[in-house]
Amino acid sequence: MRYGSISPDLFVENRRRFTQQLPPASLAIFHSNDIMPTNADGTMPFRQNNDLFYLSGVDQEESILVLFPDAVLPQHREILFLKETSEHILVWEGYKLTKEQAREQTGVRTILWLDSFKTVLPALMNEAENVFLNANEHIRSVVEVETRDARFIKWIKEAYPLHTYRRAAPILHHLRAIKSEEEIRLMRRACDITEKAFRRLLGFVKPGVMEYEIEAEIFHEFLRNASRGPAYGSIIASGANACILHYVSNDRPCQDGDVLLLDFGAEYANYAADLSRSIPVNGTFTKRQRAVYEAVLRVMKFATSQLVAGNNIEEYHAAVGRTMEQELIQLDLLNESDVKHQDPAAPLYKKYFMHGTSHYLGLDVHDVGAKYRVFEPGMVYTCEPGIYIREEGLGIRLENDILITKSGNEDLMKNIPLEAEDIERLMRS
Repeated sequence: MRYGSISPDLFVENRRRFTQQLPPASLAIFHSNDIMPTNADGTMPFRQNNDLFYLSGVDQEESILVLFPDAVLPQHREILFLKETSEHILVWEGYKLTKEQAREQTGVRTILWLDSFKTVLPALMNEAENVFLNANEHIRSVVEVETRDARFIKWIKEAYPLHTYRRAAPILHHLRAIKSEEEIRLMRRACDITEKAFRRLLGFVKPGVMEYEIEAEIFHEFLRNASRGPAYGSIIASGANACILHYVSNDRPCQDGDVLLLDFGAEYANYAADLSRSIPVNGTFTKRQRAVYEAVLRVMKFATSQLVAGNNIEEYHAAVGRTMEQELIQLDLLNESDVKHQDPAAPLYKKYFMHGTSHYLGLDVHDVGAKYRVFEPGMVYTCEPGIYIREEGLGIRLENDILITKSGNEDLMKNIPLEAEDIERLMRS
C-alpha cells in the first residue's frame, strides 16, 4: 500500500456499529469489487468496494467479509475470505495478504482462503434467518455492468430461496455519513496533498500551457505524496470550457486573459478530497472577472456559515439560492423585478448557478448518506458555489471541504489560497 498503516480499531468499530443495527439471526456478506477489463488482456487499476474497505480495511481483489454476530461458534461471527497467494501469483502479480497480515490489518480473527467460502456458507445459512446483501444504492448511480455483488445476489437467492433477504446499503449509508477521528485524519491528508498540487500550479500556469499539462502537474504531485492519484476525473477548464460542468477533455491551450477553472482532489487511503479554484491564466483578474470571483466567494462564505449541526439541505440550498440571486442582480445578470415575480419552482438564478452547493464527501467523492438527513457533527460536506456566464466565456467555481462539528464547522482546506489577491500574489511570485 502506498498510504501509511491505518489502525485496525477503525474497522473493528465500524463492524461493531454495523452489526448493532442487525436484527437477531442475521448474516451479512460483503464482496470486493471486480478487476474490470479494458480490451485484449488489459485491465483497469483495481479500486476496492468502499463498503468492504469501510468494514475491513482490505484493499485487495477477490475478498469476502462475512458478519454473523449471533453465530453459535465464535469463529463464525466474523470471517474474512481472501485469495490464497502462491509463488506464481507473487511473480506475476506481486504481494497479497497473508492470514496473519490480514488479522493485524483488519482485527478479524478468522481468516480463510476464498476457495473454502462455499464449504463454510451452508453451516452459516443453516443458522441464519435474515441475509443482508450489498449493492450500489447511491441515489445518482448508473450501473450498466453486472457487478460481483449482483452476480452473488442472483446465485445465493437461487441456492437458498427460503431465507429473508435484506439490504445492507441503508445501514451503511447511515453509518458512513458520520466520520470518525481516524477517517477525518485520512481526509485531512488527502486535503493536504491537494493543497500541495494547487500551490504547484500557481507557479506553473501561464498563457499557452495546455490543460493536460496542468493535469500532469497535479498527477505528479499526487503520486509523489503517496496518493494513488485523483479521487475523480480532474477538471482543467480554461475560458469557455469552465461553463461545462463536467469538462474532462482537458485538451485546449490556456489563453491570455482567460480564467482557468480547476476542480480536482487527491485520493488517500481510498478517502477523497474535492477542491475547486478559479485562477487567471496570466496571473491577474480583469475587473469583470474579479467582480464575479468576489461574488462567488461571498456566496461561498455565507454557505459555509450555514453548514452547521441542526440545519438541513433543503433550507440550506434555499438560503444559498437567495444569496446568489442578490449577487447576480449586482452583476447585472438578473433583474430585481424579474426575481421578485419569478416562479419559485424555477428560480432564475439557476441559469447561472445550476448545480447544488454541497454534497457528502468521504470514501466516495459524492459520498453515500441520506440526502434530507439533518446536518450532524462528523459529517463532511463540500461547499462549492459557482457562476457560469456562457455568453462571456467565463465560469468561476470555488470549493472547500467542510467538517461539521459540535461548535460549528471546520474548513479542512482553510490553508489553501482562496482570496483573489492571494491567488494573484502567488502567481506573480
